[in-house]
Amino acid sequence: MPLQKVRFVADVPEVFRSSMQDIRRELDVPAEFPPEVVAAALAAGTAPRLPALDRTDLEFVTIDPPDSMDLDQALHIERAGDGYVVHYAIADVAAFVQYGDPIDAETRRRGVTLYAPDKRTPLHPPELSEGEGSLLPDQVRPALLWTVPLNARGETTGVTCERALVKSRAKLNYAGVQQDLDAGTASESLQLLREVGKLREQLELERGGVNLPIPDQEVVTSDDGWSLEFRAPLPVEGWNAQISLLTGMAAADLMVKGKIGILRTLPEARNDLRNKLGHTAKALGIDWPRETTYAEFIHGLDPKVPAHAAMLAACTVLFRGAGYVTFSGSVPEHPQHAAMKAEYAHVTAPLRRLIDRWTGEICLALSAGTEVPAWVLESMDELPKIMEEADRRANAYERAIVGMVEAGLLQDQIGDEFDGVITDIDDREPNRGIVVLSAHAVEGRVSGTANLPLGKAVRVKLVEADIVKRSVNFELIP
Repeated sequence: MPLQKVRFVADVPEVFRSSMQDIRRELDVPAEFPPEVVAAALAAGTAPRLPALDRTDLEFVTIDPPDSMDLDQALHIERAGDGYVVHYAIADVAAFVQYGDPIDAETRRRGVTLYAPDKRTPLHPPELSEGEGSLLPDQVRPALLWTVPLNARGETTGVTCERALVKSRAKLNYAGVQQDLDAGTASESLQLLREVGKLREQLELERGGVNLPIPDQEVVTSDDGWSLEFRAPLPVEGWNAQISLLTGMAAADLMVKGKIGILRTLPEARNDLRNKLGHTAKALGIDWPRETTYAEFIHGLDPKVPAHAAMLAACTVLFRGAGYVTFSGSVPEHPQHAAMKAEYAHVTAPLRRLIDRWTGEICLALSAGTEVPAWVLESMDELPKIMEEADRRANAYERAIVGMVEAGLLQDQIGDEFDGVITDIDDREPNRGIVVLSAHAVEGRVSGTANLPLGKAVRVKLVEADIVKRSVNFELIP
């Protein structure tokens, strides 16, 4: 799942700058790349290991946020009889980075790219991730080319993964693609993205899978001050995500059949979560019939509706406990990702996520029927721990930034009263819990003199909004 990100529509206010520096120090967020790593990236960019297969004939495009330059996914979809063929090119990081070199050592320390409103802390040096390693338009690049044929229902009928040279024809953004699709002026490949994306969404619903269209939080500035709002994802973002999920499931299928790999797993949600989320839905005025499953309920939510956006944010609890499991010689006892109701592997973001370099090499070998590289076999068991620490830091980073922004937006309203709903209660102290403000994309801790009314609309008073502590606290008004 992508992280929910806070971004500033305008410049970052000065009041937040020093606090963000404090957050980075506390969480040991990496600073600039060491000179030897930058030098290695520059050298690698001049001498990548290039494959013999040339597929620059395929008219790939990338679809990303407008300011993204670390482009590690490009797609092309074509019809094949009554079905389709999905071509998905993934940046070949291993063409530039060798196990044990300075770039490899530094990326192990980082694990993932970290995002903040004022800067991005990349996994790889920008000289590589935004330069020679990125699938920039009109540039021939080495890639891992996934070819996935689908039948008329969008079901996978096979998969190959091989190294190839590719060339993206255009760097597109979600808003522009959505506009072209709505106007009927999009290319055939992009029209098929919509077609295939919808088919895959239906298959996801049929198997009981959940893919949360989590809104971004945006700090919007205007003459009236600041506000924190949710930005609902566009439909094309969901369709594009389905291609990534499709590839991840195809990769997992290769690994399970080959009895070697690294899967992304998630245990089944605890039974009590349904009750908690049910109370949240009730508080937000959203009907959730008892016979309706998680998947059916979530697929029916519209992230453009503020109450639904808040509900989707609450549903992220379903994804807690995700991790990685390595295996060789036998398949894990619990290989599934419970939210997807399928086996799944991370393989589509190697410029931004360390583990994808390993999983890509495993899939290349399994697809070709060759031996998995020795360096992968020797080091793959280290990856879950590295990624666990990287994910922990990324999640803490995000939580700290969200808390800082929420406190900053409310710091001048100490003593003011707000309408909200109680969405969670502390199991050990039922007079403490979480309140979501009805008119703001803000949540905070709340306390009362008696047990809090879970799922009920309440009136609360703001008693603390501390940017330094990144905390927002309310008192329940009886």
